[in-house]
Amino acid sequence: EHGGDPESIALCYNLGLNYVSCSPFRVPIARLAAAHAALDGK
Repeated sequence: EHGGDPESIALCYNLGLNYVSCSPFRVPIARLAAAHAALDGK
């Protein structure tokens, strides 16, 4: 499952994607990774 992987989320963010899909138990990790990617991109 790539949608909940922090490295995949960072890659998706860098590619300009604004949506990833993951299983429910990985949502907190995905949200945290997305926030990190957004902050690192600034």
